[in-house]
Amino acid sequence: MPLKRKILLVDGYNMIAFWQETHQLFARGDLDAARTILLDKLSNYASFEELEIICVFDAQYMPGIRQSYEAFQVTVVFTEEEETADDYIERLAAELNTPRNQVSVATSDLNEQWTVFAQGALRVSARELEKRVADTKSDLNQVSDQISSAKPPLRPMDNPSLRALQKMMEKEKHDL
Repeated sequence: MPLKRKILLVDGYNMIAFWQETHQLFARGDLDAARTILLDKLSNYASFEELEIICVFDAQYMPGIRQSYEAFQVTVVFTEEEETADDYIERLAAELNTPRNQVSVATSDLNEQWTVFAQGALRVSARELEKRVADTKSDLNQVSDQISSAKPPLRPMDNPSLRALQKMMEKEKHDL
Protein backbone atom coordinates (compact mmCIF):
# COMPACT_ATOMS: atom_id res chain seq x y z
CA MET A 1 0.00 0.00 0.00
CA PRO A 2 1.50 3.39 -0.98
CA LEU A 3 2.32 5.93 1.69
CA LYS A 4 -0.18 8.64 2.40
CA ARG A 5 0.42 12.08 0.94
CA LYS A 6 1.30 14.34 3.88
CA ILE A 7 -0.26 17.80 3.63
CA LEU A 8 0.18 20.60 6.14
CA LEU A 9 -2.22 23.55 5.97
CA VAL A 10 -0.76 26.59 7.74
CA ASP A 11 -2.63 29.66 8.96
CA GLY A 12 0.13 32.07 7.91
CA TYR A 13 -0.65 35.16 9.94
CA ASN A 14 -1.45 33.02 12.98
CA MET A 15 2.07 31.53 12.78
CA ILE A 16 3.66 34.94 12.23
CA ALA A 17 1.82 36.39 15.24
CA PHE A 18 3.01 33.58 17.55
CA TRP A 19 6.50 32.62 16.33
CA GLN A 20 9.35 34.22 18.27
CA GLU A 21 11.28 35.27 15.18
CA THR A 22 8.31 36.92 13.47
CA HIS A 23 5.91 38.23 16.12
CA GLN A 24 7.79 41.56 16.48
CA LEU A 25 7.60 42.09 12.72
CA PHE A 26 3.89 41.28 12.80
CA ALA A 27 3.30 43.72 15.65
CA ARG A 28 5.11 46.48 13.70
CA GLY A 29 3.15 45.71 10.55
CA ASP A 30 6.22 44.54 8.60
CA LEU A 31 4.26 41.69 7.06
CA ASP A 32 6.45 41.20 3.95
CA ALA A 33 9.54 40.48 6.05
CA ALA A 34 7.57 38.24 8.42
CA ARG A 35 6.01 36.28 5.52
CA THR A 36 9.43 35.82 3.91
CA ILE A 37 10.92 34.41 7.12
CA LEU A 38 7.95 32.10 7.65
CA LEU A 39 7.92 30.82 4.06
CA ASP A 40 11.69 30.25 4.05
CA LYS A 41 11.49 28.18 7.24
CA LEU A 42 8.45 26.25 6.04
CA SER A 43 10.20 25.51 2.75
CA ASN A 44 13.20 23.94 4.47
CA TYR A 45 10.87 22.00 6.75
CA ALA A 46 8.78 20.75 3.80
CA SER A 47 11.86 19.55 1.92
CA PHE A 48 13.34 17.69 4.87
CA GLU A 49 10.06 16.18 6.09
CA GLU A 50 8.84 15.39 2.54
CA LEU A 51 5.46 17.00 2.95
CA GLU A 52 3.31 19.39 1.00
CA ILE A 53 2.66 22.74 2.67
CA ILE A 54 -0.13 25.15 1.80
CA CYS A 55 0.25 28.42 3.68
CA VAL A 56 -2.90 30.55 3.76
CA PHE A 57 -2.95 34.28 4.48
CA ASP A 58 -6.05 36.39 5.20
CA ALA A 59 -6.96 38.90 2.53
CA GLN A 60 -7.62 41.50 5.23
CA TYR A 61 -3.89 42.22 5.22
CA MET A 62 -3.52 41.93 1.43
CA PRO A 63 -6.78 43.15 -0.14
CA GLY A 64 -7.64 42.05 -3.65
CA ILE A 65 -8.74 38.92 -5.41
CA ARG A 66 -7.72 35.50 -4.20
CA GLN A 67 -4.32 34.54 -5.47
CA SER A 68 -2.17 31.48 -5.15
CA TYR A 69 1.46 30.93 -6.08
CA GLU A 70 4.43 28.69 -5.39
CA ALA A 71 7.25 30.17 -3.34
CA PHE A 72 10.01 28.51 -1.40
CA GLN A 73 8.51 25.07 -2.26
CA VAL A 74 5.34 26.11 -0.45
CA THR A 75 1.97 26.85 -2.01
CA VAL A 76 0.96 30.32 -0.84
CA VAL A 77 -2.70 31.37 -0.90
CA PHE A 78 -4.15 34.81 -0.18
CA THR A 79 -7.89 34.47 0.40
CA GLU A 80 -10.55 36.61 -1.21
CA GLU A 81 -11.43 39.84 0.60
CA GLU A 82 -14.54 38.51 2.34
CA GLU A 83 -13.00 35.11 3.15
CA THR A 84 -10.93 34.38 6.24
CA ALA A 85 -7.96 32.05 6.29
CA ASP A 86 -9.88 29.94 8.81
CA ASP A 87 -12.79 29.47 6.40
CA TYR A 88 -10.48 28.61 3.52
CA ILE A 89 -8.41 26.16 5.61
CA GLU A 90 -11.48 24.44 7.05
CA ARG A 91 -12.97 23.96 3.57
CA LEU A 92 -9.66 22.76 2.10
CA ALA A 93 -9.04 20.38 5.03
CA ALA A 94 -12.46 18.81 4.42
CA GLU A 95 -11.74 18.45 0.67
CA LEU A 96 -8.25 17.03 1.10
CA ASN A 97 -8.99 14.71 4.01
CA THR A 98 -9.27 11.40 2.16
CA PRO A 99 -7.87 7.95 2.90
CA ARG A 100 -4.92 8.79 0.60
CA ASN A 101 -4.01 12.01 2.42
CA GLN A 102 -2.83 12.76 5.92
CA VAL A 103 -3.92 16.36 6.53
CA SER A 104 -2.62 18.46 9.41
CA VAL A 105 -3.59 22.04 10.19
CA ALA A 106 -1.22 24.43 11.95
CA THR A 107 -3.02 27.15 13.90
CA SER A 108 -3.37 28.32 17.47
CA ASP A 109 -7.01 29.25 16.91
CA LEU A 110 -8.83 26.76 19.19
CA ASN A 111 -12.12 26.94 17.29
CA GLU A 112 -10.35 26.16 14.03
CA GLN A 113 -8.39 23.33 15.68
CA TRP A 114 -11.60 21.68 16.88
CA THR A 115 -13.34 22.16 13.52
CA VAL A 116 -10.55 20.50 11.51
CA PHE A 117 -10.10 17.80 14.15
CA ALA A 118 -13.81 16.95 13.82
CA GLN A 119 -13.20 16.59 10.05
CA GLY A 120 -10.43 14.05 10.74
CA ALA A 121 -7.41 16.32 10.25
CA LEU A 122 -4.58 16.47 12.75
CA ARG A 123 -3.97 19.76 14.53
CA VAL A 124 -0.69 21.47 15.32
CA SER A 125 -0.31 24.61 17.44
CA ALA A 126 1.88 27.52 16.32
CA ARG A 127 4.40 26.78 19.09
CA GLU A 128 4.51 23.09 18.20
CA LEU A 129 5.13 23.82 14.52
CA GLU A 130 7.79 26.37 15.44
CA LYS A 131 9.52 23.70 17.56
CA ARG A 132 9.26 21.08 14.80
CA VAL A 133 10.74 23.52 12.27
CA ALA A 134 13.58 24.44 14.68
CA ASP A 135 14.30 20.76 15.41
CA THR A 136 14.42 20.02 11.69
CA LYS A 137 16.84 22.92 11.15
CA SER A 138 19.00 21.59 13.97
CA ASP A 139 18.96 18.10 12.40
CA LEU A 140 19.91 19.59 9.02
CA ASN A 141 22.79 21.52 10.61
CA GLN A 142 24.03 18.33 12.32
CA VAL A 143 23.94 16.36 9.07
CA SER A 144 25.70 19.20 7.28
CA ASP A 145 28.41 19.37 9.96
CA GLN A 146 28.92 15.59 9.78
CA ILE A 147 29.29 15.73 6.01
CA SER A 148 31.72 18.65 6.26
CA SER A 149 33.90 16.90 8.85
CA ALA A 150 33.78 13.55 7.01
CA LYS A 151 35.40 14.80 3.83
CA PRO A 152 38.67 16.68 3.76
CA PRO A 153 38.44 20.24 2.54
CA LEU A 154 39.64 20.86 -0.99
CA ARG A 155 42.69 23.07 -1.14
CA PRO A 156 44.36 24.47 -4.22
CA MET A 157 47.69 22.85 -4.95
CA ASP A 158 50.70 24.92 -4.11
CA ASN A 159 53.29 25.50 -6.84
CA PRO A 160 55.86 22.89 -5.68
CA SER A 161 53.17 20.18 -5.51
CA LEU A 162 51.79 21.18 -8.90
CA ARG A 163 55.29 21.08 -10.46
CA ALA A 164 55.95 17.64 -8.93
CA LEU A 165 52.67 16.35 -10.36
CA GLN A 166 53.48 17.81 -13.79
CA LYS A 167 56.90 16.09 -13.71
CA MET A 168 55.29 12.76 -12.83
CA MET A 169 52.81 13.14 -15.68
CA GLU A 170 55.57 14.04 -18.15
CA LYS A 171 57.59 11.00 -17.03
CA GLU A 172 54.51 8.77 -17.52
CA LYS A 173 54.01 10.16 -21.03
CA HIS A 174 57.64 9.44 -21.99
CA ASP A 175 57.55 5.97 -20.47
CA LEU A 176 54.61 5.00 -22.66
